[in-house]
Amino acid sequence: MREFRSKLRILLIDDNSDHLRGVKELINLESNYEVVGTTTSAHIGINLIKKYQPDIVLMDMNMPEKDGLHAIQDIEKLELNTKVIALSGYDDADLIFRAMKIGAKGYVLKTMASAQLIYAIDEVAAGKIYLPSVLSSRFFEYFQNTFKEETKLSESENLLYQLTSREEEVLDLLTQGNNYKGIAKKLFISETTVKTHVNNIFQKLQVNDRTQAVLYALNNGFANKRKAKMAV
Repeated sequence: MREFRSKLRILLIDDNSDHLRGVKELINLESNYEVVGTTTSAHIGINLIKKYQPDIVLMDMNMPEKDGLHAIQDIEKLELNTKVIALSGYDDADLIFRAMKIGAKGYVLKTMASAQLIYAIDEVAAGKIYLPSVLSSRFFEYFQNTFKEETKLSESENLLYQLTSREEEVLDLLTQGNNYKGIAKKLFISETTVKTHVNNIFQKLQVNDRTQAVLYALNNGFANKRKAKMAV
């Protein structure tokens, strides 16, 4: 557990040395925070983080050698409870989404007023997420669209969605350990019809036998899919 510190400790990583100096001076003049280190290299920055264990890292996204996204991932792996605020000259929704997805707690444009940077640090230091209003609506719109596309993709790739309702019933009973005769009795159909459904299931799931079919079902959320359908 870290010892108590009277000042929040900040480390700056930015390949633009002029911007780096400007941000350092801003923090020193406009806040009670302490800048413990600055560097124009992400590789050096990671080592400085290990050494100083800062509370906040301001991380430039557009870096040579190692970009900001990879640097954030490396910082997260250190498990130091260091919070990262992404700095960028780009208001690209995809970049914002990826930065926040891998662990950034804030995203600030370099063109924004100095007061907003200090406010962003205040918010993140207080355990909040910071996105300026000019970016937040764009970020959430992108997030919603991306989530919808990922859901569609996962459903299209999951072969279970090709099964008919009757085939789902048969597969459900197979996963419960029923044999063909037992399935026929429970569904009030002939064993021949059960075998036809089972063969169709094998073809659609691209498996060769009952065991493979059951394993595919269990590994691809079949139980949850059935529960959701039964609840409707």
